[in-house]
Amino acid sequence: MRHGRFSAVALAVVAGFCAFAFGVPAQQANPPIEVKQLIGDVYWAEGGGGNTGFIVGKDGVLVIDAKTTPESAKSMLESLQKITPKPVTHAIITHSDADHVNGLAAFPKGIAVITQVNCKKEMEESLKTDRPAPADYMPTHTVDKKESMTLDGIRFEFLHWAPAHTSGDLVVYLPQQKIVFTGDIITTNREFPLIHLEKNGSSEGWFTTVKGILALDADTFVPGHGDIQTRADIQNLVAKSQERHAKVVEMAKAGKSLDAIKAALPEKNPPPAPGARGFAGYDEVVYREVTKTTN
Repeated sequence: MRHGRFSAVALAVVAGFCAFAFGVPAQQANPPIEVKQLIGDVYWAEGGGGNTGFIVGKDGVLVIDAKTTPESAKSMLESLQKITPKPVTHAIITHSDADHVNGLAAFPKGIAVITQVNCKKEMEESLKTDRPAPADYMPTHTVDKKESMTLDGIRFEFLHWAPAHTSGDLVVYLPQQKIVFTGDIITTNREFPLIHLEKNGSSEGWFTTVKGILALDADTFVPGHGDIQTRADIQNLVAKSQERHAKVVEMAKAGKSLDAIKAALPEKNPPPAPGARGFAGYDEVVYREVTKTTN
């Protein structure tokens, strides 16, 4: 862990939440939510679901991603109150997975919710499922490819290059602070990128997106899960993923089965939490993209 590079806020709040496997809660022990300062009025929080960002503006707080459950989001917001009494005015959502969205139910009613266009569609479609996004917190503003705006005195750039982790990924860039919040485009708890084919994610789109991220004038990259990343960290992930992608494509085009590829190229991924569903590994995603198969 490299938290020493940042000024840490001494907060450890026990989060009332269920452990997650990329958006699917399951009954496990409750780890703490930790809030740490990045620079000035910009913070990030681990625990309770995907990583969260806080930016304290002139009159309010802008939050990036919302945790998994109302309980975990409530604990997160309680920890935020120890930093500033200012109210939360905006929620910026990097993608539609439940561990980044469903905690919105604990946020103040009537706040602005910003997402990518396709993320809004996925949140709306989730209302028909057994794990819906909070219906009272549908996006109030959507971004297509790129939009720059100043919110409460803070300059933001919202960016979407291509479907990557999902069809509706939104990269949040703070150019003045040189900080990027990547959502699950970058995670550190898996060996290779996590691509949701069921949400029209794409391995090729992932490379396009990360190329765009690396082109930004930034020093600090906050992933969707795991510790802060450097530019070198992300460059290493890209190189490793490109090499793996080429191997899987070569084997698939040579007629190798998915089982044969998995046996030849073991992939290190965390097991699903008890009661949670797992997700296809990177090799399987690339194989299905090459062979155009779905099962």
